[in-house]
Amino acid sequence: MRSTDYKFLQQQGFSRFSENDANYRVLSLQFQPTIVGSLVFIATIFQSWQLFLVISVVLWINVLIPKANPFENFFNRFLIREKDKPRIEAAPGPRRFAQGMAAVFSLGAAISIIMSWNIAAYIFEGFLVIAFSALLFLKFCLGSYLYHLVKGEKDFANATCPWSQ
Repeated sequence: MRSTDYKFLQQQGFSRFSENDANYRVLSLQFQPTIVGSLVFIATIFQSWQLFLVISVVLWINVLIPKANPFENFFNRFLIREKDKPRIEAAPGPRRFAQGMAAVFSLGAAISIIMSWNIAAYIFEGFLVIAFSALLFLKFCLGSYLYHLVKGEKDFANATCPWSQ
């Protein structure tokens, strides 16, 4: 049976890794969502359209120019202490798709707050909080899962869920 870490890495679009490195790679890949998820939580509490807009812009940079991802670059430059540990690679399609979804929802929240569309803002924020919670606590990435479904890879997508057998 494959581990949850192994399934998560596959869901994110990473295929070249050893099972021994899976836990470390998951921790490195969750560096960005931990920070962004925390910022989403703060932006939600304070209804800060400015913070949602910054989150959206940074995520769009990550999607459009994966090698410019500031979180991954910071992690690779300052947080990898052991030389034999793998660096975070540029995000593959499923991970970029998930970042793009988060960018769209963050922009939607920002615009909704600016326009005083409170219900719409709460809906965008709710989806973001749920998605980041699932990602951080269950190792389930809704965006990556949807990416595989859209590509017609239903069986693969379902096999990458942490609760799948």
